[in-house]
Amino acid sequence: MKELLSILIDIASAPALLVALIAVLGLILQKKSISTITLGGIKTFVGFLVLTGGAGIVLNALTPLGEMFQHAFAVQGVVPNNEAIVALALTKYGTPTALIMLVGMIANILIARFTRFKYIYLTGHATLYMSCMIAVIMTVCGFTTVPLILLGGLMLGMANALSPAILQPFMKKITGTNEVALGHTGGLGYLISALVGKAVGHNGKSTEDLKIPKGLSFLRDSTVAITITMAMIYVILALFTGQSFIESKLSTGTNYIIYAFQMAGTFAAGVYVILSGVRLILGEIIPAFKGISEKLVPNSKPALDCPIVFPYAPNAVIIGFFSSFVGGIVSMFIMIALHTVIILPGVVPHFFCGATAGVFGNATGGRKGAILGSFVHGILISFMPLALMPVLGNLGFANSSFSDTDYGAVGIFLGSLGSMGGVALITTGILAVLALMFVLSFFKRKSTD
Repeated sequence: MKELLSILIDIASAPALLVALIAVLGLILQKKSISTITLGGIKTFVGFLVLTGGAGIVLNALTPLGEMFQHAFAVQGVVPNNEAIVALALTKYGTPTALIMLVGMIANILIARFTRFKYIYLTGHATLYMSCMIAVIMTVCGFTTVPLILLGGLMLGMANALSPAILQPFMKKITGTNEVALGHTGGLGYLISALVGKAVGHNGKSTEDLKIPKGLSFLRDSTVAITITMAMIYVILALFTGQSFIESKLSTGTNYIIYAFQMAGTFAAGVYVILSGVRLILGEIIPAFKGISEKLVPNSKPALDCPIVFPYAPNAVIIGFFSSFVGGIVSMFIMIALHTVIILPGVVPHFFCGATAGVFGNATGGRKGAILGSFVHGILISFMPLALMPVLGNLGFANSSFSDTDYGAVGIFLGSLGSMGGVALITTGILAVLALMFVLSFFKRKSTD
C-alpha cells in the first residue's frame, strides 16, 4: 500500500507525466485512434518537459543574480523559496503531505464535478508544495491522523478550484479563449495585478505595441530584446558586486563581465524554451481535454502552470519581472525601517510570479497596468511571507519561507483560525467555505435555468 501511494504521488508530482496521462484519457474518451492517442500523449509529455527544462534554465540563470544582489548590497534576511522550505519540511511532514495531496486531487475533481468551479488543477509541483504547507500549519494547530488528512485534502481541493476560478475572466481576455485556465499558487497576486490594471484604466497602449524606430527594429524580436535587457542588468549588478566575488564564488574563474553576458544569454534561452514548450502543450492539451469535459466532468477546464500566459505578452513578462522586483526592494527597505524580519527579494518568485502579474496587469491596464500591477504584486509577495512566518511553527524560524500569494492566503486563513479557536474553528471554517461554494453553484444554476 505504501509503495502504491508512493507511485501515485510520484506521478502527481511530475507535471509532464500527469498532464500526458490526462491528455491520453481525454483522447480515449473521445474514442480517437491509437495513433492519435499516442501522438497526443507523447507531444503533451514532451511539451511539458520542454517547458520545465526552460524553467530550469531560467532558474540556473537567476540563482547567481540573487547571490550577486545580496553580496553587492550586503543585506541578510529570509529568502522566500518554495523548493527550499518544502525540502526542509518534508523531512518531518512527508507522510501527511503525500496523503493530503492525494485526497486534495480527488476533492478537486469532485468539486469540479458537482459545483460551478469547473477547474482541474494540473500543476503537480504547486499542489505538492501547498499540501506541505497545509500539513505543517494544521499539525501545528493540533490536527492529527485522519482529520488532518481529510480536512487538509479538502482545503487543498477547494484552493485548487477557487484559484483558477477567480482568474478565469482575465485568462479569457489574455488568451482569447475560455478553454484553458491558470493553475498556479500566485493566483491572488495575479488577480490584484489585474484589478490594479483595471483601476488605472486601459488607454490602448499595450506592452506589446511599443513603437520601435526602424534602426532598432531588431528589438521587435523578443529573444533579442530580453537578451539585451538582461545583459544590462547583469553587467550593472556585476560591477556593483565586484570581480573577485563573482570569479571566486560564481563563475569558476571566468571573467566577471563575460560571465554576466553568459548568464543574460542563458536567461533569454530559457525563456525561449519555455515559450516553445507552452505552444506545444496548448496545441495538444486543449483538444484532448474535451473528452474529460464532455464525459467525466462536464464543462471542466485544465488549469496549467503560469508560463502558459507568457507567449501572449512577452514584453509584459520582462516588465512584470522588473516591476515586481522593484516592489520587493522597496518592501525590503520598509522592513529595515520598521525593524521587522527582512524578506529579501527572491529573484525566482519575482520572475515567475511577477512576470505573470505583468501579463495580467497589461490585459486590463496596458503598460501602466503591467508596471503598477506587478509592482503591487512585488510588495504582496514580500509582506505575505512575513505574515505567514508566525503560523509555520518552528519552520517559521528557517531562513526561507513560502513565496507566492496563495500560500499566504491559505496559510494565514488556517493559522488565524487556529490561533483563535484551534481545531474546531479551522474545521468550521473549511466546511463553511465548502458550503459557500455549493450555495454559489446553486444560485448560478438557478440564474441560468
